[in-house]
Formats: sequence, structure tokens, C-alpha cells
Amino acid sequence: MWAAAAGGLAVAALLLGGCSKQEEAAPATEPPTRVSVVTVRPQSVPLTAELPGRVVAFRTAEVRPQVNGVITRRLFEEGTQVKAGQPLFQIDAAPYRAQYNSAMAAATVARRRSERQAALLKSEVVSRQAYDEADALRLQAEAALENARINLDYTRIVAPIDGLIGRSNVTEGALVTAGQPTPLATLMQLDPVYVDTLQPSRVLLQLRREQAAGRLHQNKDGAARVRLRLEDGTSYESEGALQFTELAVDEGTGSVTLRSIFPNPRLTLLHGMFVYQRIEEGVRSDALLVPQQGVTRDAKGEATALVVTRDNKVERRQLVTERAVADQWLVTAGLSPGERVIVEGLQFAKPGDTVAPAEYAPPSPPAAGAASPVPAPKSAP
Repeated sequence: MWAAAAGGLAVAALLLGGCSKQEEAAPATEPPTRVSVVTVRPQSVPLTAELPGRVVAFRTAEVRPQVNGVITRRLFEEGTQVKAGQPLFQIDAAPYRAQYNSAMAAATVARRRSERQAALLKSEVVSRQAYDEADALRLQAEAALENARINLDYTRIVAPIDGLIGRSNVTEGALVTAGQPTPLATLMQLDPVYVDTLQPSRVLLQLRREQAAGRLHQNKDGAARVRLRLEDGTSYESEGALQFTELAVDEGTGSVTLRSIFPNPRLTLLHGMFVYQRIEEGVRSDALLVPQQGVTRDAKGEATALVVTRDNKVERRQLVTERAVADQWLVTAGLSPGERVIVEGLQFAKPGDTVAPAEYAPPSPPAAGAASPVPAPKSAP
């Protein structure tokens, strides 16, 4: 009896030993890959279009002489604001004043002769033809007098418009000629100013459609509102209005000029300055945004993303992206609200895999005054 019991115990020990060896030989199951996901939810997103452009003066006038002569005085201070009609330069007026006096004397003689011929015509002492000739001479003399007066007035060169005047290209003593190619100075009206940007004609068509549909934010006059970002990254304080003034498309480039107008009371915007126009296109109330790091491009250049299904399986999706909104893509097709898109761990996941998703937590910005970490030096290749 004891022998049978001992034999049973030996058999049990052998069986247990065999099971332990089988357990040790069985391969361990790998845990699912951990990935970070973003759950896509509809949200209200203000849409803007940022277009590069340049500031253009509202009005520009190049000041040129209309008579020949020597500049005797400059009557303005460079870089200041001048008014229309304000004297800018004085040309030596002596020869033109002499011509005016001579023309006045000739006009006086011709007028008196015409008056005498008129009296004699009433008495029928002279013929009608003699009177007509005398009266024609009077008219010619008066026209010559008016021309001399105009030339005398032109010796004082005045501002044609209100504006900021630049540097003078001539000094006292310079000989100038009527209609010369080089202007004496240039005037610019910089309040308000235009901002012009060159864009494909499709952009103009899109903006016109959005304006007609009422999607563009408009001011009280019904014009689309525009903001400016200056070259140093700061925002301009006043908003402008978008104008569609271009009537032709450049046949060579297929582009068209879009023009906006901005108030400029402080003269912050100068002619030729490079800026960015930010056109407010409205608010998309049901926008689906995906971080750009979660969207890749296939060999055809089409946008794709890896989506985690309800059973934590990875699935590749073809997306349609309309535009970039900050560091995210606005997706118009390929995703539904509530779906999860992988944004970290893309290199470890492939379609069909089972993953362990965790909601993505974007890194918090560094505290003010905190020192930036020094990057480690790159190793030599």
C-alpha cells in the first residue's frame, strides 16, 4: 500500500515537472504598442486667408516745372506734410514778368484800336472788314496776355495735392526745363493707403463667392474686413476693407491684383512696405481639426492618417484637407466626429495592429523667464 502511494506521488511529481517545462518554453505575449491619439470633435474655427502684399500710396504726384528757368528758392522742408496749393519752389520770375508787362501793353493798344474801329463803324466811316480785323487783333493780344500771365504764375511751383513731401532733387541755382524727366520732388498721400497683393485669379473668384454668400466678415459699408501683419510680426492697429478693383488677369502669370484700403493717421505704413493681409473669411462652426504631425502624404501626395477604431485596431484613412489652421489641418472628408487619430507613435503602428491608445497631451509652454534647454551636440556622421 505504501509502495503504491509512493508510486503515485512520483508520477504526479513527473507530471508537474513536465508542465513547468512547457510553461517555461511557451513564448511571452508582447503588449500592444502605446500610441497617443487626438479625438476629433467638431468645433467653431475662425477662418482667415493671409496674403503677402505691399503698401501703395493713395495718391502720388511728381512735381515738375512747367516753364524754363533758374530755381531761386526752395519753400518747403523735406519730409514734412504740405497742403495742395502750398508753394514749393520759386523760379526766377523777372523775364516772365517782363513778358507779361509787354503783353499787357500790346493788349491795351489792341483793345483801344478795336473800340475806335467800332465807333467809326457806327458812323460808317470804316468798313466792316476793317473793324473785324482790329477786333481779331484785340483777341490775339488778350490771348497773349493770358499766356504770359500763366507762365508768370508757373514760376511759383505749388503742391498739386495734400501729402508728405520727400527730398528735393534740386537746389537753388539749378536750371530747370519744362516737362523735364527728373522730378523736383515727389509728394505722396499716405492717409489712407492701399495694400496690393498679387494672387492667382482663383483666389479672387473664391473671395468673391464667399463675399456673395455672406461668409466674409463685413464692415458697416458691406466691404470685407482685412487686418494687417507687419514685417516684424506685429499687428497693425486699424482694420481695412477689401476692394476688388482689378479688371484684367495677367495672361502670362494668370494672376490678379487684390487691393485693400487702410487708414494711416500715424503714417506707420510707408509706400513700398512689405506686409501680410489677413482676410477674415468667417467662422466654420463644425470644423474638424487634426494636428499636422498626425497627417502624412503618400506617394501621390495625398493626405493620409492612422485612425484607431473602437476595438483599438489601426486603420489607414485617406483625408481631404482644405487648409492649414495654425499647426492643424482642416479636414473636410475622411474623418467623422469622435474618431481617434494617432499623432505620436506613428512609426511603431501599422494598419491592422492592435494598439493601446492614450489621449495626446500637448507640451505646456515654458514658464516666463525659464532658461531654454541647450541642445546636445550632434555626433559626427
